[in-house]
Amino acid sequence: MALDKPYKDVPGTIIFDAEQSRKGFWLNQFCMSLMKAENREKFKADERAYLDQWAMTEEQKQAVLARDLNWCMRTGGNIYFLAKIGATDGKSFQQMAGSMTGMTEAEYRDMMIKGGRSAEGNRYVGEDGDAQAHRQPQGAAGKKV
Repeated sequence: MALDKPYKDVPGTIIFDAEQSRKGFWLNQFCMSLMKAENREKFKADERAYLDQWAMTEEQKQAVLARDLNWCMRTGGNIYFLAKIGATDGKSFQQMAGSMTGMTEAEYRDMMIKGGRSAEGNRYVGEDGDAQAHRQPQGAAGKKV
């Protein structure tokens, strides 16, 4: 029986809970493998072949190949593990976070320096704040599920 999860109503938020952890186990294990230089080289040489060595779902593999971190998170990826993909690609965490919000690195940095997004209109799914899916370039991606 699934637990009641009121946090699923927070816009733009995927909580990495026990369910997500189980769903993303092999995706996250793949990401952790990228801590070793030889594995990063194997992955960069033939991404698909390297991914096929892991018991990930096809959707997870496609999300990695697309470098769509929001999609990876919806399929169970933990952002701290997914950061290994960005590091393998030579991306900073700030660049990755910007890509997840549809912003450039500079836009994301400036938003965070100004205190981040307002909670006004962003407390629940369906409000009209700037973090709501309908206001985000990647918002439609959330409907791939």
